[in-house]
Order: sequence, then structure tokens, then C-alpha cells
Amino acid sequence: MHSVAANTAPRAWQRMLSGRRLDLLDPSPLDIEIEDIAHGLARVARWNGQTQGEHAFSVAEHCLLVESIAGDLDPTLDPRYRLAALMHDASEYVIGDLISPFKAALALDYKAFEAKLLAAIHRRFGLPAELPADITKLIKRADKIAAYYEAIGLAGFSREEARRFFGQPRGPKPKLVARLSALNPLPASDGEARFLKRFNELLP
Repeated sequence: MHSVAANTAPRAWQRMLSGRRLDLLDPSPLDIEIEDIAHGLARVARWNGQTQGEHAFSVAEHCLLVESIAGDLDPTLDPRYRLAALMHDASEYVIGDLISPFKAALALDYKAFEAKLLAAIHRRFGLPAELPADITKLIKRADKIAAYYEAIGLAGFSREEARRFFGQPRGPKPKLVARLSALNPLPASDGEARFLKRFNELLP
């Protein structure tokens, strides 16, 4: 006979459109599908939706930017690490994109929770659960560069504010800078399709 506590325990899993049921507290790589990730990320808004344009700027679009920047900073970057850059925020397909100030205010160890889910995603697609330190540093650098251009181009930050929070971006080549300076949020279906296309191009 089940106890009352067992019957009333909070649900800690998320049902996906693929039919998978992902346990957020103990995520299994077997319950992770790229179609679910792409679908979710294309519908999660960066900057809590406080961006200019007809459509939200999605996490899927941000991930595509970060992968492009990482490859631009290091043209010799192994495709599997470019894939890691593309997937750097993949955990947000189920837990959303909490802005940094809110993460800092949470009582739980949000970073550890996020890292556990991302490690399961990495294992699902043949990536190391923990990336080499130099790759992690490169992806973080690319992430900050993307955030800088998103902030000034879409989220209403002044250049001074963006530099204060994300640093002065250095390294991207002029052609990429031009693209970063003209961001145009996509419909969710387009962001999803582009994310899936790039994933398939990078998958070993």
C-alpha cells in the first residue's frame, strides 16, 4: 500500500511532445531527444521576452549565435566542441531561461541542477559530460559576446551598460560583427528548424 506522502509527492518530471518523460531530478540520456530540445528552446524567450521585434528572441537563436561566435574565435575548433557550444543552454528546454539576477536569488543550488541536466544531454549526444577547461572558457567568452550584442540590439541596454555587465567584446571578425549588430528575432518555427539543421550538420 502506498503511503499518503508517496501519493502526494510533487511531480518532478516533464512530459515531452515526443512522448518521453524526463525526470528533472535524475535525468536519463535515454529520455532526451533533439526534437524536444529544439522545439522547447525555440519557444523559450531570452531576456524574459523584454526584446524588440514582432517575435521573442529565443534561446535556440542565442545558441546558434554562440556556436557561430565560438567557431569564429577559433576556426580550428573541433566540430564536437562546436556542437557543445550549440548545446550550451540546452537544459533550458525544460527549465526555462531564468535571468541571472533571479538565479542568484534562488535558495537552491541552481547551477548544480542545471549542470546535472546538461551532463545528461551531453552523454545523449556523445559529448563529454564535463568539457575541457579551455573549451568551457571559449564557450563562456562566446556567450558573453552574444549577450552583449543581444543587450544593445534587442534588450534596450546602452553600450556602457552592456560593457559593464558583459565586457567589451573582442575577437569576432567584421563579417560576424555585422551580423551580430543586425539581430532580427525569428518566428519559433524558423528558430526550431535552424537549430535542428545546425545540430545535424555538427553531429559526428
